[in-house]
Amino acid sequence: MAQIIPVDIFDIVVFGGTGDLALRKLMPSLFLRDHDGQIPDGSRILGVSRSDLSSADYVARLRAGLEQHLDQDDLDDGTWQRFSARIAHVRLDATKAEGWDGLVQDLKDGEDRSRVFYLATSPDLFGPICRNLKTAGVVTPKARVVLEKPIGRDLESACRINDEVGTVFNEDQIFRIDHYLGKETVQNLMALRFANSLFEPLWTSASIDHIQITVAETIGVGGRSGYYDRSGALRDMVQNHLLQLLCLVAMEPPVRLDKDSVRDEKLKVLQALRPIADGDVGVKTVSGQYRSGAVDGQAVPGYQDELNAEADGDAPESNTETFVVIKAEVENWRWAGVPFYLRTGKRLPKRSSEIIIQFRPVPHSIFEQGAGEVVANRLVIRLQPDEGVTLNLMTKDPGPGGLRLRPAPLNLSFAETFKVRYPDAYERLLMDVVRGNPTLFMRRDEVEAAWSWVEPILEGWQRGSERPKAYTAGTWGPSAAIALIERDGRTWHDDAD
Repeated sequence: MAQIIPVDIFDIVVFGGTGDLALRKLMPSLFLRDHDGQIPDGSRILGVSRSDLSSADYVARLRAGLEQHLDQDDLDDGTWQRFSARIAHVRLDATKAEGWDGLVQDLKDGEDRSRVFYLATSPDLFGPICRNLKTAGVVTPKARVVLEKPIGRDLESACRINDEVGTVFNEDQIFRIDHYLGKETVQNLMALRFANSLFEPLWTSASIDHIQITVAETIGVGGRSGYYDRSGALRDMVQNHLLQLLCLVAMEPPVRLDKDSVRDEKLKVLQALRPIADGDVGVKTVSGQYRSGAVDGQAVPGYQDELNAEADGDAPESNTETFVVIKAEVENWRWAGVPFYLRTGKRLPKRSSEIIIQFRPVPHSIFEQGAGEVVANRLVIRLQPDEGVTLNLMTKDPGPGGLRLRPAPLNLSFAETFKVRYPDAYERLLMDVVRGNPTLFMRRDEVEAAWSWVEPILEGWQRGSERPKAYTAGTWGPSAAIALIERDGRTWHDDAD
């Protein structure tokens, strides 16, 4: 680790403490922060659930989760003894006003420390839990609440949730988390743009032809089909992850790197997005749903097959999209005429999250035809799985016999360049909550502006008679997704390769 920034003693209470998010991400992240010496002595970690578990039972369950989700080299006995001593389980139905005495007792003598309430629950529980926290008297001036995405299903429900939570917590106490903003490469995007004189002068429509943002998953919905069928890819990925990435790419330089300056600039991007409604929905968006196929050489079922399996019979035919492509446009001076192609889906050929900055070609080639094609420069920002940055340049092919051109990459791989383990997204964001730093979290007006832009697309799909277009698992989505970008004379980055 390059640097460990100390934090003050704190308590964290995880509602949904036996759920998938807590066991797969939150508790392993807290363990690794303890492993690196960032959690001070006396800090407490409470898991809240309706399960009839003793604290010892809960600790055993956490240990099994750590063994499944962490490298064995990180799971040392010394850290485990220290970490497990911080853990307690509280049995509680957080939607009911009674039964909070156990949590109140566990939090006693901690009113002067940071107190984090992490709501790893369904969004419709955010309001009731916050009201009950206030009634129980555990909301202190240094308390913070973390809300997992998605915040609602549409603009109306997002506003209602924000109103309910806002009656208990001030806006500066509310941390709406999008773990993509905690990824090392996403933050490095700001360093790339604003700490290097090379890129920012070129970061305009004069030099950039178009931008692609892709978040591709090989997995299906698995055991999340109940949630996913009520959500879909547009709500689950575009409204938060992809739009936040678009904001960081497109925003103007903030005055300083602080909570309000950065989020003010992101909000301006969301407000500048050209609305997609009515007839534009069919032209500028594509929705798809995977059918059975093969991913990584393994046969996988279709989305409807997974719904049928969970229902143990024939589930109703689903119109939920598992794949989305959108052509977005930012209407301001910097980005006029530059399309942003957003793409996300499940059961795609590879797991990959990338931002592609495609520069314009040189206006005139001075090289003879036999020298080869002059390919436009391209900046590839890889968010996962191999975090890094690649700049594709034109170079001379070494050797005698005349000048021949070929593209060659300048590659910055974080794993190769920085040969240390650095905190993952949840590790970093959890410590930002403890410190009270909301810079990498979404503000209320951001969430509502994103829903305002996405909602007309949802309404357009609902009014239309077409179902999501079928695509075979293991491919890059329906053919209409290729047609959308090729109508503009462009191609997807993976196809170009």
